[in-house]
Amino acid sequence: MSNRLQGAIIGIGELKPVRYSEGKTTLGLIAEATRLAIQDAGISKEEIDGLLVGPQVGETPQHVPATVSEYLGINPTMSNTVDLGGATGPGMIWRAAAAIQAGMCETVVCVLANKNEKGEALRSPNRNPIREFDVPFGASGANTSYALLKRQHMEKHGSTQEEFAEIAYWARKNAQLNPNAIFYGKPLEVKDILQSPVISDPLHLLEIVMPVAGGAAVVVTSEEKAKKSNKKPVYLKGAGEKITHRAVSQAPDIDALPFSYSIPHALKQAETYIEDIDLLSLYDCYTSVVATTLESTGLCKPGEFGEFVKNHSFGHDGDYPLNTHGGQLGFGQADLAGGMSHVVEAVVQLRGDGGNRQIPNAKQALVTGNGATLSETTALVLGGER
Repeated sequence: MSNRLQGAIIGIGELKPVRYSEGKTTLGLIAEATRLAIQDAGISKEEIDGLLVGPQVGETPQHVPATVSEYLGINPTMSNTVDLGGATGPGMIWRAAAAIQAGMCETVVCVLANKNEKGEALRSPNRNPIREFDVPFGASGANTSYALLKRQHMEKHGSTQEEFAEIAYWARKNAQLNPNAIFYGKPLEVKDILQSPVISDPLHLLEIVMPVAGGAAVVVTSEEKAKKSNKKPVYLKGAGEKITHRAVSQAPDIDALPFSYSIPHALKQAETYIEDIDLLSLYDCYTSVVATTLESTGLCKPGEFGEFVKNHSFGHDGDYPLNTHGGQLGFGQADLAGGMSHVVEAVVQLRGDGGNRQIPNAKQALVTGNGATLSETTALVLGGER
């Protein structure tokens, strides 16, 4: 029996990010993103028999799949929540394909959405390693935790602030070709990034994603059904996943973070090489995440991302197209749906629907997702051809 995952993306739906979503509900945003994805797929709602949804649905503290199914008016034969932080979006895709291959369902909607109200605060549980070993010493949030990992990279490898800033520069540059990006019409120079306030040393404000409201959904079906689709199918060719820790105090060495497993595993399963990838759709909540992810791809050695970004172009017409929609740093991060935006952009490019940001002859894309503090990682290889 082949271990090759089988599945294809036939529909996508994404909401334009807004700074605040006054009067909106998470369920409502989920429904709208799902409607767009089903419409794009050219199928009826009744054909959806699988549901994967994130754990953060403000209107219900438990029984999330049942609540969402009822709201959408579907009766799935397979449903579940996927809780991988920023890796949730890509993690849903291979799980959907696996469920289809197992015969549990035929067509799955994978959906994430998030509302962002003014003055809304998130609450954290009181008993976990972070609360016991990190928070008492000041590591009380993502900014502080990611700052520690960036500092470790700088101390171990001598990487510079300018090198990290180049990543944010390219995100904003690419966002100028995407009218839906939250920072469309607002380009940046490296000096602007370096002159922005230091939020948590050594992280600058403009190296960090800005939370927005929005949502995204993807429809996955069988390869047989995909052949009948009105849209060009995008196939799942390989996947890799790895979790190494949750609290930054428990993280492995900066050169042994979980992407160093999940990315090579996805490439191996897809029977391809990183040099054959046409789009790098890499999770980018912080510039330091992109830096270590690039090193994990094998395109550059650990500690050498700085030279790599200086010597290459990351636009749609460059030698290594990277986050051509602007990434989360340029497009916006609608909470967990921010990770799904990387999947959506890969589909757009592999379909040839990128318009003025279209990568010439794009055939394969590497998509990554990251949860917690470079803790939960998923990598996908998507292709326009099986």
